[in-house]
Amino acid sequence: MAKKTAPLLPATDELLRRFGERLRLARQRRRLTARQVAERAGMSLMTLRGLERGGAGVTMGAYLSVMQVLGIERDLDLLGQEDPVGRQLQDARLPSRVKAAPPAAITRESHSPAAQALSMDQLRNLLQGLTGDQLREVLASMPSAAAHVQIDPPSAPARQPPKRARPVTDAQNWIEEGGFASADDLARLIKAPPAPRARKAR
Repeated sequence: MAKKTAPLLPATDELLRRFGERLRLARQRRRLTARQVAERAGMSLMTLRGLERGGAGVTMGAYLSVMQVLGIERDLDLLGQEDPVGRQLQDARLPSRVKAAPPAAITRESHSPAAQALSMDQLRNLLQGLTGDQLREVLASMPSAAAHVQIDPPSAPARQPPKRARPVTDAQNWIEEGGFASADDLARLIKAPPAPRARKAR
């Protein structure tokens, strides 16, 4: 004797009832009597009546036999094809590739007013702690800055702009510190022949 299956939930029981109703309507559209379908399907008239009421005790094979008599057995191939719940569960178990996030010190939020309050020394210290690859990754996350920034090797010293002298003021200071009254005196001194050196007595 076959074991009893678990009782169906009301919603599932309603689905089975509607399925049996559709089988009954399909039989009536073909102008077949219940007795004719039962004989062709090889079952009793009572089993067919229970099937058309959506009885849970009727076997799956009996349902398929009636569907075959009615010519709609191919509809069974549509069951479970989409399976959205199963696909979601399968996708949830798939390993996901985790992309490395940029260093927490500098991100896209660096353009916020709070981030702009950092002093240049603090920003320099943060940048010195990053490798070249990390710097490129940070700059890639800030396209507007990446186009104007060139990354030097970490060991390269900071470049200082050359000092440019102010010609007029510096020349005047040099003349005054040298004890010359004016630039004309300096010019005359340069043009004058050098004084002869005294020879040492032997």
